[in-house]
Amino acid sequence: MKISTSVFLVLLGGLSASLTGCNKAQTAQPPRPAPTVTVAKPVIKQIVEWDAYTGRLEAIDFVEVRARVSGYLKSTHFDEGQMVNKGDLLFVIDPRPFEAELSLAQATLSQSKSQLVQARAQLEEANAQKEQTQAQLSLAMAQVRRARSLKSKNVTTQDELDQLEAAYLQAKADVEASQAGISSAKAAIETALAVIEASKAQVETAELNLDYTRIYAPVTGRTSKKQVTEGNLVSGGTATSTLLTTITSVAPIYCNFDANEQEVLKYTRLAQNGKRVSSRDAKNPVFLGLVDEKGFPHKGHMDFVDNRFDVDTASMRARCIFPNTDQTLLPGMFARIRIPGSATYNAILIPDSAVGTDQSSQFVYVVADNKIERRVIEPGPIVDGLRVVREGLKGDEQLVIAGLLLVRPEMEVQIKPGKIEVVEDGLPNSYEPLPPEQSISPKPDPLPKTRLPKVSSLFGKSRNTP
Repeated sequence: MKISTSVFLVLLGGLSASLTGCNKAQTAQPPRPAPTVTVAKPVIKQIVEWDAYTGRLEAIDFVEVRARVSGYLKSTHFDEGQMVNKGDLLFVIDPRPFEAELSLAQATLSQSKSQLVQARAQLEEANAQKEQTQAQLSLAMAQVRRARSLKSKNVTTQDELDQLEAAYLQAKADVEASQAGISSAKAAIETALAVIEASKAQVETAELNLDYTRIYAPVTGRTSKKQVTEGNLVSGGTATSTLLTTITSVAPIYCNFDANEQEVLKYTRLAQNGKRVSSRDAKNPVFLGLVDEKGFPHKGHMDFVDNRFDVDTASMRARCIFPNTDQTLLPGMFARIRIPGSATYNAILIPDSAVGTDQSSQFVYVVADNKIERRVIEPGPIVDGLRVVREGLKGDEQLVIAGLLLVRPEMEVQIKPGKIEVVEDGLPNSYEPLPPEQSISPKPDPLPKTRLPKVSSLFGKSRNTP
C-alpha cells in the first residue's frame, strides 16, 4: 500500500509537535531537593584507653599434700572439698613404729652420755696417776744425784748407784705411761662426745619422723577429695610419695594473660615518654569480668611481668592479682580483663556508624556551609561505645552520623540535628597506680637470721657462702 507524499509530511509534522511538547513538559519539572542528613558534634571526653585481654585464673598456692614417712594411714580429719586453715590436722599415720624408734634413739643417747662420764673418770684417774709418777720421778732423780755425789767420794758402792739409776729410769717410764693414759682418756672423751652428737641427731630424726606422722595443712585453702582411705599403706620421703589430697588457695587469686610484641613495645614507649608507668615498677589497676557478668566488677592490680618472650607463642606472660573476698573467682576460669593502655587525656569520640572505609583509609563526612566535606581520620579503640579519633577531627565539626549513603563530597545537603549517645562501660576515666600499702601481692619470705658456716675454698681460703 502506497502513502502519498502529502500524507507523510502531515504525519511527520504531528510527531515533531508531540516530541516538542514532551520536552517542554520535562524542562518544566522543579529540581530535586537537597538530601537531609543528621549531624552532631563529636563528643570530647576525658578517657583512659583500657586494653582488653583474655586471662585465666590461677591459685596463688597449690599444694600436693604427700606423706613424708611411710606407714599405715590411721585417720582423716577434714571434710573433702571444704576450707581448711594453715596448721589444721589433716591425716594421721600410725605413730607406734616411730615412737619405738624414738625410744631406741633416746636410750642410745643415754648410753653415750654414760660413756662420756666414764671417759672423764678415766681422765681424772690418769691425771692422778701422772701426779703420783711425777712425784716418784722427782724422788728417784734426787736419790740418783745424792748417790752420784757419794760415789765420787767413795762413800757408797756402785751397786747401790746402779739400783737408784734403774729406779729413776722406771719412774721416768711410769710418767710417760701416765701421760699416755691421759691422752687415751681424752680420746675416749672426744669419742664419747661424737657418739653423743650422733645420738642427738638420731633422736632429732626420730622426733621429726614421729612428728611427720601427723600431717597438717601447709596453707589456707580449699581441699580436694582424699586420695587414700584409712588402713592403706602410704609411702613417704621420696619423689614418688603417696598423694593424699591437694589444697588450693582461694583468696587472693592470680590471673595470667599474654601480650604480643607490639603491645609490649607500646607499653615500653609509653613508659619511656613518661605517659604511663610500667607495670614492672608500679601496681597499675586492673579490672576483671567473668563470662556471665556485665562490666568489670572485680578490681585488682598488676603483680608480675615476665623477663622474656615465649619463643613458641611470641608473647610475654603477665599476671594480675585480685582480692576475691567473696570467692567468686575460681582457679581455671577464663576472665575478661582490662588494663590501662594510655595515660588520662581528652579524646574525640564518634560513633562507628559515622566512619566510612575505602581501600586505603577510613574517613568521615562533615558539613561546612551546607556542603559535604570528606575528612580522612586515624581511628583508635572503642571507649564507652564510641570510636576514638586520634587524628583528622578537632571536635567542633558538624559530623554526619546518619545518611552517609545519600551524600558525596561537595554535595549540598540539608541538616537535621542529632545526638551522639555515650554508653558507659563501667571503667573509670582516670587512674593512679596503687600505693604500696594497698598492695595485694604476697610478701616475700624474710631473710634467714643466721648465715651458713664458713667453708674452705679450693685455694685454702675461707669465704661465707650466701
